[in-house]
Amino acid sequence: MSPSTCRRSRKDITLPRPRTIKEQTVFSGGLLKLRVDEVELPDGRRAVREFVVHPGAVCILALQDPGSLILVRQYRHAINDELWEIPAGKLDPGETPLQCAKRELLEETGFEAASWRECFRFVSSPGFSDEWLTLFTARLLNHVTARRMDEIPTCQAFQIERSWAMVLSGEITDAKTIIAIQLAAAEQEMSLDA
Repeated sequence: MSPSTCRRSRKDITLPRPRTIKEQTVFSGGLLKLRVDEVELPDGRRAVREFVVHPGAVCILALQDPGSLILVRQYRHAINDELWEIPAGKLDPGETPLQCAKRELLEETGFEAASWRECFRFVSSPGFSDEWLTLFTARLLNHVTARRMDEIPTCQAFQIERSWAMVLSGEITDAKTIIAIQLAAAEQEMSLDA
């Protein structure tokens, strides 16, 4: 395969897709649903696809001053561990991604931002979930209120270089946070080159 073949855009390639025969929601909770679909594959065989139906979420690269970002530390029951993460949260019904980002930043850190930019959207785990995340940068932060202690017990600013060292050492393992730190480092490098 030539390098030019790998650079084709999504629109240039159309792969055969399975046809959904039957959809069944087997669990519906407060955060997500579990769906089991019976599909017909392009070659005619039938298969079962199980996946999590998620309302979508946002994550926020909150840049406090030149060269630093805000991380929150919270316990994640699914992995029975605490993680350093960028502020993030799921969309509430009827909420836009920007509204959600502003709400989550305030709830998790006590900060509001005067400047917001939507960076891009990405999927978190497409092998078993339909969750899309929207990454925002938030700048010109102003501390307006104490954060909700039921939300996040620890909030701290880190230099971008230090946060990248935390990724490399395995202290930061959350994928959305690693993506955001890479973006912050790239933008910082670009501004130094300009």
